[in-house]
Amino acid sequence: MILRRIVLGLAVGLASPLLLGACGSSDGTGSGGAAPVAPATATASVTSPASASAPAASAAGDGGGSVTGSSALTTGVTAEAIDGVGTVVADDRGRTLYRYDKDEPDPSKWTCSGACTKTWLPVVVGDSVRTSGVGRSLLGTVHRDGRKQLTLAGWPLYRYSGDTAARQANGQGRDAQWYAVAPSGRKAAATG
Repeated sequence: MILRRIVLGLAVGLASPLLLGACGSSDGTGSGGAAPVAPATATASVTSPASASAPAASAAGDGGGSVTGSSALTTGVTAEAIDGVGTVVADDRGRTLYRYDKDEPDPSKWTCSGACTKTWLPVVVGDSVRTSGVGRSLLGTVHRDGRKQLTLAGWPLYRYSGDTAARQANGQGRDAQWYAVAPSGRKAAATG
């Protein structure tokens, strides 16, 4: 009797996340700029666009070590509301993600290399990323130094080294080229 209750409880516990994952937004994009209301968490498989290519290493040298400052793989992205900036995309540790105006979203190309990647850390991911409030269909990757850099609506994503804690957006508007990225892939609404 007790064993049956335990097994039944485990089955319900394991099935619940799967059922909740199927209850995502009806349009599948998660965009719109509004703060998410208890969004379902889902896992998205991220793949590189077939035509994506990376520029050659810069004269300063990209040397394959440019991504090492990004630490561990990012395993999830979520929409977060940040005062003065609006709803932005954050990584699994709550760190704001940014896009660079010099990058090209179609096809995804990154231009930040060498010393740039010491300040703007490429977001490196594995084969799948959990999402919450961010449209799975907008996620992808671009190859960078033998790793996969996460893209959103084609824009390669970065962390700012000046953000020392979760829910900071100190890189917003830097050099009039770096912007926190909204769940739609557009620039976040406000500059700071």
